[in-house]
Amino acid sequence: MFRYVMNRLLLAIPTLIGVAVITFFILRIVPGDIVEAKLRGDGAQVTVDVIERERARLGLDKPRSEQFVDWMTGLARLDLGNSMWTGRPVIEEVAARFEITFQIALMATLIGCLIAIPLGTIAALYRGTIIDTAVKIFAVAGLAVPSFWLGMLIILAMLWSIGTLPPLTFTPIWKDPGANLWQLIWPALAVGYRFAAVLTRIVRSSLLEVLGEDYIRTARAKGVIESVIVRRHALRNALLPAVTVIGLEFAFLLGGLVVTEQVFSLNGLGKLFIQSVTRHDYTLIQGMVMLFATFYIVTNLVIDLVYAALDPRVRYS
Repeated sequence: MFRYVMNRLLLAIPTLIGVAVITFFILRIVPGDIVEAKLRGDGAQVTVDVIERERARLGLDKPRSEQFVDWMTGLARLDLGNSMWTGRPVIEEVAARFEITFQIALMATLIGCLIAIPLGTIAALYRGTIIDTAVKIFAVAGLAVPSFWLGMLIILAMLWSIGTLPPLTFTPIWKDPGANLWQLIWPALAVGYRFAAVLTRIVRSSLLEVLGEDYIRTARAKGVIESVIVRRHALRNALLPAVTVIGLEFAFLLGGLVVTEQVFSLNGLGKLFIQSVTRHDYTLIQGMVMLFATFYIVTNLVIDLVYAALDPRVRYS
């Protein structure tokens, strides 16, 4: 197992290098100039000399090959550089907003799993009944309703029922858990509903397939209780595809909560990424892309290790 993990981590190095190269050169092709946006974005009159000095300060006057060498050298030292817009290190910019997005993604994942696994299991066990139909309607509605629209409905429902909105200022969970959960539970519910809809369909179809296997029929023929068959034999194998969806959806949420964060006035990673794109902040975009790519790689590795824990037939050596 240790050798397998080390091999996967070593294979991640060329993957990250490829992501770094592609990101760097694509950003240089996209039209736009951060210096122009920063100094003349509000209509200010700035001389050409000031713009050239700012470009030199940011290193944008260097040839692209030299900029690329500086970027890759920094990556080798695990240095993502400084934001061209604020001047702060990219790590600090991301760390200031990571907690919000990570907590929402984690809460949405937990909500989705707590809803989807029981519903998917019930739908598979009562296939073709009204219960199965109701679960299908729940899943289709979750796929059809955008998370941000559901978030707006939640806000309107709160205004109508209790006459208040979620707090607009973020409170860390270690300072005031009650205030923290009161603010973040609503966007987590909005996102978790769609998560649950996707996962419910995966669990249902996977469990139906497993329940038709020979070893399930053998267990029933031996007189094993149905609940034991489902819980100990069928569900563990049926969760293998669901684990993949859970991991990838969780990784996606770290950078895919842009509109939901806007609806609930949250300053998370999604909002930061959009701001960096509109400002043409090359170093911040490059750093965030590298962090997201790293998180996807780590998530896929964790998924593979969970496979081995769920299915004893899976072994990595």
